[in-house]
Amino acid sequence: GKDYQGDVDSNLQKLQKGIQHDGLKAILEEVYSRNPEQAEFLQAVRGMALSIAPVFEKHPEYLPAFRMLTEPERQVIFRVPWVDDAGVWQMNRGMRVQFSSAIGPYKGGLRFHPSVTLSIIKFLGFEQIFKNALTTLPMGGGKGGADFDPKGRSDSEIMRFCQSFMTELYRHIGSDTDVPAGDIGVGGREIGYMYGQYKRITRDRAGVLTGKGMGWGGSEIRPEATGYGVVFLAEYLLADRGDSLEGKRCLVSGSGNVAQYCVELLLEKGAVVLSMSDSRGMIYAPEGLSREDLAAVMKLKSQHDGKLEDLELEGVEYRGDAAQPWFLDTEVFGAFPCATQNELGEEAAKALVKHGVQIVLEGANMPCTLEAEEVFTAAEGVAFVTGKASNAGGVAVSGLEMAQNRSFVPWSREDVTTKLQGIMKAIYDDITGAAAEYDTDLINGANIASFEKVAKAVLAQGAV
Repeated sequence: GKDYQGDVDSNLQKLQKGIQHDGLKAILEEVYSRNPEQAEFLQAVRGMALSIAPVFEKHPEYLPAFRMLTEPERQVIFRVPWVDDAGVWQMNRGMRVQFSSAIGPYKGGLRFHPSVTLSIIKFLGFEQIFKNALTTLPMGGGKGGADFDPKGRSDSEIMRFCQSFMTELYRHIGSDTDVPAGDIGVGGREIGYMYGQYKRITRDRAGVLTGKGMGWGGSEIRPEATGYGVVFLAEYLLADRGDSLEGKRCLVSGSGNVAQYCVELLLEKGAVVLSMSDSRGMIYAPEGLSREDLAAVMKLKSQHDGKLEDLELEGVEYRGDAAQPWFLDTEVFGAFPCATQNELGEEAAKALVKHGVQIVLEGANMPCTLEAEEVFTAAEGVAFVTGKASNAGGVAVSGLEMAQNRSFVPWSREDVTTKLQGIMKAIYDDITGAAAEYDTDLINGANIASFEKVAKAVLAQGAV
């Protein structure tokens, strides 16, 4: 047993490294003793603890609230049986973690991917509490999914899986309690199948899922929301400095939904967008991508498995071997990582700083590694905005979809866009306000602003 204890001690020391506050250390020890195997979840709690530590000097009374927030209010794990096209019985594990309802119903996506574990779902759910708090809308935090792989499955297999998944999940969700949405592996098709099954079982047309289609309860600009939100936030950041996006040279990674609409709005604001990418490589336009180029990318990516290397566009070159935009030898003002988690590492961050980058806004979830974040925050004159704030546009418009379902009245595209702009402005004001109050950067500003909001609600509602 001695060696095991040695492992425990060294892992706990890693978890507590850099934490001075005794109360916080005790909380981390408790979280570790309950979840020793959950590396992703422990990393998320540690990151938050490091970031909000200064709050407890001013507000020691918030400590019990943080302790409460490290344990989900409820977690449900269930079997999902289904029959494949060959008539063979299949089985997956489904789950939903309802983390915090302090400021509203649980809200967060469903992920269908073979990598889904309780640790990953808890890490995402924990982050979601604070991201949702920043949106100014009354939404709590949750996350769910299954270790099912939709890749290579037929449409009817996916339909049967979604129906089986919802046959258990329906007992735990509702428009006032928990409103799931899509995530990796769960798009409009899967949301449709799950919504149909929910309606069939409950006979209730409530807005119990978001990300629905336009004709049956969905919201305008939901597909655009995340990408647009990133650009709105960049605008407010620059307006504060008496500057704008006009003529600024920007790098964008990714070519999915977030990247496409980020590029669309950047072009509308007069920025020069030099790149887009996918897992195989990237396109580089030294003079900037045109709207026609973007339309070609959108058309390509709407087809199953469209590859950027198949594009032939004038003045645009393709670079394969999983090339990334960050290493381009050219002057850069803005970087918008919109591809995937941990895509931008320490070397990439150093390359960007060397080429004069001044603003970095995360479009994807956690695209910058901790080492990359450290490079940006240490660099002179670089403003780095964490995804919790910059990509909150997506979940914000999900919240607006809930509001439209409630009132039974859909809003126009202009209405939703105006509301999204207002929300991104409020997020910007909150994170810069907290950063100024605690004399820190915008990463900590986002964590502190969101934590204080949730902590006040937790304390007001008592030990529940």
